[in-house]
Amino acid sequence: MLIDIVPAQERIPVDRAWSVSIVIKSFKGRKDVEVHLFRPEWDELEEDAYDWNEVLGDPMHPDMDADMASGRKLVLESFTAEERDMMVAYFQERYADKLDAIRSCTIDFPVPLGIPALSDLPEGKDVGFVLFDKIPNYTLPFPVRGFFDLSQHAPIVEVDQK
Repeated sequence: MLIDIVPAQERIPVDRAWSVSIVIKSFKGRKDVEVHLFRPEWDELEEDAYDWNEVLGDPMHPDMDADMASGRKLVLESFTAEERDMMVAYFQERYADKLDAIRSCTIDFPVPLGIPALSDLPEGKDVGFVLFDKIPNYTLPFPVRGFFDLSQHAPIVEVDQK
């Protein structure tokens, strides 16, 4: 299994700055499915502790209304380096035979306004969430969810086109 943790290239303004994804070898009839991990909940005190003027940037598009909520959520869904390391160890041990890779890097700062938080993405036919913290024998001290989009991955068995 590949473990790829890209070090921060510049100063990060907050501890909660790490994105983490896993690649599942086989999931729901698809191969090599990338699942983007996130925290589904956080403490309001943590949200109040950040200088959002330093963390958040301009809107993604110049004519877009500046909604700070999604940018804040994206940061609060991210992980600290300590949480990232705990997750890497957990997923390595628990799912070693099911994963091809665990990848992590810092999110880009400043976070553009209007970028959607993972928890705000709607479920659908090919997109959904893995509730890792609801799986029996889950041992991390914080909840972790994963977002996937099956339409981005090839089927395990190719369907004959006639």
